[in-house]
Amino acid sequence: MSPSNSWFGIHLYLGDGGSDAKALIRALPGLSELGINALILEVDYNFAYDSHPELRGPSPIQKADVRQIVQACRAQGIRLIPQFQCLGHQSWAKHTHPLLVQHPEFDETPGQFPNNEGIYCRSWCPRHPAVNPIVFSLFSELLETFEADALHVGMDEVFLIASPHCPRCQGGDPGEIFAQAVNDYYDFLVRRCGVEMQMWGDRLLDARQTGYGEWEAAENGTHTALAHIPRDIILCDWHYTKLDQYPSIPYFIQEGFSVWPGGWREVEATQALLAFSRQQHSEKMLGHLCTTWGAVKIAELGSWPPILAAAQLLKQSH
Repeated sequence: MSPSNSWFGIHLYLGDGGSDAKALIRALPGLSELGINALILEVDYNFAYDSHPELRGPSPIQKADVRQIVQACRAQGIRLIPQFQCLGHQSWAKHTHPLLVQHPEFDETPGQFPNNEGIYCRSWCPRHPAVNPIVFSLFSELLETFEADALHVGMDEVFLIASPHCPRCQGGDPGEIFAQAVNDYYDFLVRRCGVEMQMWGDRLLDARQTGYGEWEAAENGTHTALAHIPRDIILCDWHYTKLDQYPSIPYFIQEGFSVWPGGWREVEATQALLAFSRQQHSEKMLGHLCTTWGAVKIAELGSWPPILAAAQLLKQSH
């Protein structure tokens, strides 16, 4: 990792479009002073889509607010990357997100798990022929409005895949199905739109091989997809607890991928992840990503201990 060009980013979800956008714009100068040069803004359905207004969330980010964020990020030298959570995370608790509400036929487990009981999050079926045209139109709007040169497609913690309840996926290989989805999104984003594709890396790791648990790595076979996806996808490799080593980082690098490791709220875990990352003397080791997941208010990002700890370590490496 070269300190002079390392990526120091924050992953952030904007809940209430208008007020959160204003708070973020106010916070950007302080974040830039800390060395933040990238921002992944997860919007999912919380955006005022024109192509599919029926998929807007209850308090969507308006395009005018996004344009102000774009201008403010550009003024601070911060790269802005929108995220749309693909495949998994199509529900949370009892709430199902708009795509599967409007199109229950897209559900990987149609008619199963009433009120989402007994599952973590719903998934859409990547083999349904009508899913991608809708999703790609949302991608296009995000890329245009954010004036983005990259899009993060999420894809973490996918537990419902190759379901016996799905008429298209039942009996299929989870790794093949996951790779098909990754490659579909890559074909659209990279080959058609000419932008960079980013994704979480956990489903591409074998829990048994790495020693990670079922959240940080796959126990359902999706890890075999790694051999069948393009090497210029940026893998965001998240780990939120303190470990002696993080074997996925050198593994992904050895497999030809650029890696952007991500930590969360534990300061010692952030320090351990960054220290291990800095031991990887490779141009494919990109830097550090601070995830937030609602643990800090936007106005307090500049004084949040994990971000300050990462900023200090990255500054020391200069």
